Amino acid sequence: MKRSVTRFRFAFAVISLICWVSNLLGAEGDPHGGLSTEQLNFFEKKIRPVLVDHCYRCHSVTEGTMKGGLALDTKAGVLAGGDSGHAIVPGDVSGGLLIEAIRYSDEDLEMPPKERLPDSVVADFVKWVEMGAPDPRQGDAFETVSRSEIDWDQARQFWAFKAPIKVSPPKDKTGWARTDIDRFVAAKLKDEGLDPVGDTDRRTLVRRLYFDLIGLPPSPAEVDAFLADESADAVKNLVDRLLASERFGERWGRHWLDVARYAESSGKESNFMFPHAWRYRDYVIDAFNADKPFNEFLTEQLAGDLITSRDQDDRNENLTATGFLAIGAKSLNEQSVRQFAMDLADEQIDTMSQAMMGITIACARCHDHKFDPIPTKDYYALAGVFLSTETFYGTPRIQGNRRPSGLL
Repeated sequence: MKRSVTRFRFAFAVISLICWVSNLLGAEGDPHGGLSTEQLNFFEKKIRPVLVDHCYRCHSVTEGTMKGGLALDTKAGVLAGGDSGHAIVPGDVSGGLLIEAIRYSDEDLEMPPKERLPDSVVADFVKWVEMGAPDPRQGDAFETVSRSEIDWDQARQFWAFKAPIKVSPPKDKTGWARTDIDRFVAAKLKDEGLDPVGDTDRRTLVRRLYFDLIGLPPSPAEVDAFLADESADAVKNLVDRLLASERFGERWGRHWLDVARYAESSGKESNFMFPHAWRYRDYVIDAFNADKPFNEFLTEQLAGDLITSRDQDDRNENLTATGFLAIGAKSLNEQSVRQFAMDLADEQIDTMSQAMMGITIACARCHDHKFDPIPTKDYYALAGVFLSTETFYGTPRIQGNRRPSGLL
């Protein structure tokens, strides 16, 4: 019985191979790619004229204009799709973006951009995709469309990746500006044909200062005290007093805590408390209140455990700063040790890059970055740094937590 089954499988494989080769040779010998007369006529009468009239101008290898990396003048180009994904998936109307675009169902993806195609034409394209998108056009645009090479050196010349250059503040001939920042503001207002607004009244000003600097309204007595102070330094004195308030660090530190994805538990499928996350929160508040230089603030959060400390208190503060890397969502019930380690490093890379650099390096975990000059090899070089670091977050080994950690 086993021998009969083996012979059957072998025979089936041979027959399948013969059919595949026959179809391949038949397609190569047929200039229409093996399409039926009905399929050929439908494409030539309903589809090709619309592509020529409305699409080739912006999506054609021949024209040299492949906006969005999409070419629609060859079958290979249509199937390859563009930067945003598949244009069509034969037989699956919702599998590609072309039908969605011509239906105008997404305001950010409306094609053609200047005039919507008639409903009858949209219906023809839907039917065409349902038919399997028969297309007799020859030519291979796959390499051109989907495998575009990135010039990394040229990409790094983008202004955001260059060191800032100090410039002199523009001159303000209006007399409105009081500081260098005001001079830049005045110059931009002039470029836009706008005039600065007038000074607000003092009662409104005192409320704005309180809300801006400490996030709380002034009491009636504090408002009255400011209104009664007619000295030239009244505003300066109030600002200095609010900056010295502990509430200032709470008001402005919270913005960094949002950027640093501060939370007191792991989230994900098993949510466990981080018992000492509050220490990192207080570190951030204290850093703002102490007017800590920003470069020191960032360095301590990335490498506080490696910084030379003045004394034990300074050492404790620097270690607490590394809570930036320790907090964050974690799949603590992950079975694979390697998967957990890689996901942990990825989360740290993603947070670090967005918070400190304003870019999304984590995109390069799966492919070269689509928008920034960050190849996958650079991502894994950086991942090696984070994978060589032990992260302490302090959760116990109990049910639902396969990846516990001690405290630093």
